[in-house]
Amino acid sequence: MKMLKSSTRSRWVSIYIILVAHLATALSEDGLLMNGDFETPPIGGFSNEAIGDRHAAVPSWKSNGTVELVSSGQKQGGMIIIVPQGTHAVRLGNDASISQDMKVEKGSLYSITFSAARTCAQLESINISVPPLSQTIDLQTVYTVQGWDLYAWAFEAEAEDVSVVFRNPGMEDDPTCGPVIDDIAIKKLFTPDRPKDNEVINGDFEEGPWMFRNDSLGVLLPTNLDEETSSLPGWNVESNRAVRYIDSDHFIVPNGKRAVELLSGKEGIISQMVQTTKDKEYSLTFSLGHAGDKCAEPLAVMAFAGDQSQNIHYTRDANATFKSASVNFTAKAERTRVAFYSVYYNTRTDDMSSLCGPVVDDVRVWGVSGCSRNRFVGLVLGLGFGLFVLVLV
Repeated sequence: MKMLKSSTRSRWVSIYIILVAHLATALSEDGLLMNGDFETPPIGGFSNEAIGDRHAAVPSWKSNGTVELVSSGQKQGGMIIIVPQGTHAVRLGNDASISQDMKVEKGSLYSITFSAARTCAQLESINISVPPLSQTIDLQTVYTVQGWDLYAWAFEAEAEDVSVVFRNPGMEDDPTCGPVIDDIAIKKLFTPDRPKDNEVINGDFEEGPWMFRNDSLGVLLPTNLDEETSSLPGWNVESNRAVRYIDSDHFIVPNGKRAVELLSGKEGIISQMVQTTKDKEYSLTFSLGHAGDKCAEPLAVMAFAGDQSQNIHYTRDANATFKSASVNFTAKAERTRVAFYSVYYNTRTDDMSSLCGPVVDDVRVWGVSGCSRNRFVGLVLGLGFGLFVLVLV
């Protein structure tokens, strides 16, 4: 009887081990990484002491260097450490890093969303990588008065087994200084097909990085000059500051669920190279609006289409939260650049510090046919001739 119970127990243990192994090797699903919010307590519970080189101290993560699990309200000298969400986060000391292995689909595009905050130094930054791909994101500019921001970074998987790494490249006098990281999530991205009546890919901005439902800050998209590996498929962020990806749950969006809020004037540019036919006439149309985030007016964008540019202002209307705008141009080549940036450096009226700006959505580039153009010209000439006849009579 005892042997039977022992055999049954062993069988269940084996099944449990197989299930755990299967889960560990399963493809990463959209959402929070394992212990991506750092709320799972380590063995022995949470402590205010730095973890150092104990690689298994942060559950589900490997640590290298001075890595510290920090708590909300924790003090360092006269400074209170900012924890973006929840109760706990991770702080990375000089040249310290955390990493997590993942299963992904080779050749697919993924975006990593994460929260980051500065601590001691103004010039702190964070390097995020899925080797051999990496990018260092500057944390010098804090876009909101909360003291932390959400960022997104994209990569194309070069293998099925990858490791996402967050590293502090800084070397401060105080080795415990360094950025705080929290809420790390992943999302598999898909590049939308080009619509039949639109040359712009993802012109409605509906495909983009992971967004947390309980977060009202939006997601910052830092500089990314490669539209092949962009957290906003089809689009580049050209300048040295970020633009904000927003959702209709927390902001006013002209159409659909997602849009882009342009920040920091010429330092926050989005662009796309669209297919065109040389010498053919086109129209760039888009929606321009206010995010509803108490952004100080005036709001305006500079819109570019090939060699044409136009400064377009938005004035709030009681009956509408956005307006339609257009720029006409003649294509000079088989590919034409369209781009947008905010004309002004806007901040919110309630705190005078948080960066904000105009919202762009529903971007379209479509050919203006000769037939439509001739019909319009004929209509104008016809009206002019009719007025001339009336004057004579």
